[in-house]
Amino acid sequence: MRQMLRLAIVATTLIFVGNSAWAAPKKKYHFVLASVTPKPEVKAADAKAAVPRVEGQVKKSFETHPQLVAKLEGAPALPDKPTPQQMDAYRAFLKKKGLAGSFLVTVDVTEASEEVVPTDKPNTQRLVVRVAVHMLGEQIPGRTMGFTGDGQATIKQEVGKKVRDRDREVAWDAAAEAAIADAMATVFKQLAVPPKKQ
Repeated sequence: MRQMLRLAIVATTLIFVGNSAWAAPKKKYHFVLASVTPKPEVKAADAKAAVPRVEGQVKKSFETHPQLVAKLEGAPALPDKPTPQQMDAYRAFLKKKGLAGSFLVTVDVTEASEEVVPTDKPNTQRLVVRVAVHMLGEQIPGRTMGFTGDGQATIKQEVGKKVRDRDREVAWDAAAEAAIADAMATVFKQLAVPPKKQ
């Protein structure tokens, strides 16, 4: 019985090791945040609540995502209008560092809203915060289209008869974090698709 158990463990280990060895490593990238701006249809008060939180979550994601390299030490300088030689040098640097690409990322807050709705429980109500974002990544160098990504989140939080500032902070923080996570998942799905052969 013990021998059969050992054999099962060895077989399971071999399958696990074999499967992990066959999985292709995920490509790495470098993202640079250009801006986070609200769309005109987003109310000023909601934009004020959403934009700094979205920006904070984007920066956090760019620094901690396992497929992103936050800093490029020793990268060749790129002026606003680089020469073909400067662009080639930058691409060669990325290749040497094992990076599949570098992107300048613009984030639009396309929706941000807050409402308080009644519940069927006494002395409670529900705070509903919605955040939606659109990401656009342009390749560095060259400023050609690289990717887009959309993310959205709706947070529903039960609160008391009075909505406290802390309730609002928690709901807005959670909505921004979830919207950015959603957008980043979309971005990496796009980047995983092999480019079309021309």
